[in-house]
Amino acid sequence: MILGITPARGGSKGIPRKNLREMHGKPLIAWTIESAKSSKLLDRFVVSTEDAEIAAMARRYGAEVLDRPKDLATDEATTLSVLQQVLTHIPADVVVLLQATSPIRDADLIDRCIARFLETRADSLATGFVCKFTEYGRNELRRQDIPGFFYDDGNIYVVKAELLRQGDRYGTHIERMELDREQNVEIDDEFDFWLAEQVLMKRHSP
Repeated sequence: MILGITPARGGSKGIPRKNLREMHGKPLIAWTIESAKSSKLLDRFVVSTEDAEIAAMARRYGAEVLDRPKDLATDEATTLSVLQQVLTHIPADVVVLLQATSPIRDADLIDRCIARFLETRADSLATGFVCKFTEYGRNELRRQDIPGFFYDDGNIYVVKAELLRQGDRYGTHIERMELDREQNVEIDDEFDFWLAEQVLMKRHSP
């Protein structure tokens, strides 16, 4: 079974209550729920939260909700621990992590990621972009001559469930899917939130 999971805790610090904050006409978390519901390859999708208001909103948009223990909703709790907790309740072969902080996705992006993961028999797959950042004062190359490295943008991760149960998010066979700059937007602060909303307005306004 291919299981989609969106972790959504209530105690976000950078942008308080960001999962419920309106973005271009709907709560932030709704964009990811609707993307998951449009997937043809996800067998099941759940929102993991400890927050009653987030749970109610997720259900309003048609998502199944799995209650998360309070100790897995702290600043110190890891995403891996949240995924492992979900897997103790829902058996799955493949986990697709869909973070609400990456609301910009092509309509078929989730299924393209899953298909690539299955076709390549990967242990894990991540979306992202080739980053060419270098520390100032330590690089003399022209930008086009910097080889760069693949940086995961937080949008979609596909991982074998058995690896997650073992405490491993990556495995040895890692696939990478490069996305356009719009879909790379990940919300960490107020500027990111504004930027993501501008992109969604451009994509979804008549």
